[in-house]
Amino acid sequence: QHKLSRTNRDKLQQFVSITGASEKSALQALKASDWQIEAAFDVFYSQPQPKSNDPYSDMIQAEGVSVLCSDLQVEPQDIVTLVLSWHMNAATACEFSKEDFFGGLQALGLFQHSIGKLQEKLAFMRSELKDEQKFYEIYNFAFGWVKEKGQKSLALDTAIGMWQLLFAEREWPLVNHWCDFLQDRHNKTITKDTWAQLLEFARTVNPVLSNYDAEGAWPYLIDEFVEYLYDKSVVDK
Repeated sequence: QHKLSRTNRDKLQQFVSITGASEKSALQALKASDWQIEAAFDVFYSQPQPKSNDPYSDMIQAEGVSVLCSDLQVEPQDIVTLVLSWHMNAATACEFSKEDFFGGLQALGLFQHSIGKLQEKLAFMRSELKDEQKFYEIYNFAFGWVKEKGQKSLALDTAIGMWQLLFAEREWPLVNHWCDFLQDRHNKTITKDTWAQLLEFARTVNPVLSNYDAEGAWPYLIDEFVEYLYDKSVVDK
């Protein structure tokens, strides 16, 4: 590595971070592709990879995702990373299996693994949040994506952060009241049912609650939230 130019050293480091390859394998792929990093990905992933006992050997993990975000010039907490992960069917935030990663690129129509081409897709991915059906799918995907492995529910702080991020894209005037209510009255984890039903509530019940049905099949927590809004005089009963 000490014989490489600074540019090529940076490419080698980037390649290793994203792919998890050994320096030797990375060097072979980069040399075979004349140091074109996107072409080197093609070379690397077209070769049969050695079997490993490490269950994470086929994963692009936090460091590689951080490098990817840096190359795309987006923050890891930017909501577009959620949309990208949805396209790639990623099971967990900040982690992709290589199969899902490259499958997601193909689903986006990117048959050449080019950072530049992926960057050009960011505006399209942001626009998908404006599509009601896609927003519904991305919203429900987000629950499993940010959930801690092995847990059935979401930590309250995590859920609140995601709600604020998601409802910044599709405005729901009551989102801050909902988050305040949870911190004030609930202070427990959020179940998948509550997560799903809140979107339904936000989509179907207007912000002044004039079409809210107290006899409807809303989860107890949402009924409590409505009472909270009345108590706080946010809306008139």
